[in-house]
Amino acid sequence: MIQRSGSYRWVGVYDVGPEEISVIAWTGPAPPTHPRFPATQGLNGQAVASRRTIVVGDVAVHPHYLATLSSTRAEIVVPVLGRDGSVVGTIDVESEIVNRFTEADRALVEKCAEAITPLFKR
Repeated sequence: MIQRSGSYRWVGVYDVGPEEISVIAWTGPAPPTHPRFPATQGLNGQAVASRRTIVVGDVAVHPHYLATLSSTRAEIVVPVLGRDGSVVGTIDVESEIVNRFTEADRALVEKCAEAITPLFKR
């Protein structure tokens, strides 16, 4: 639904554990290059640590970018907060277009993150 709503190329939903972030669902042209990685790495790790949405207009110049697809140029990662306020998951949306994401995109993905919170058991 997220992918179709914004005509995005790739969307992933990740589970966030104490030590690891792992993909639990994705849609797009290919699976992620890193289906699991340490919870401190990548833009997902930044979203988890800050408990805030991360929007990067050009991942090629971002020092924390961890490639999902080699042609990704822009990315937005939204944390999914559990009932206790901890980050239990993330929604990761990627585009092959630099500066693809607008405030409307951000609002859409943040609303989706709120909607899926009950799907996480923590």
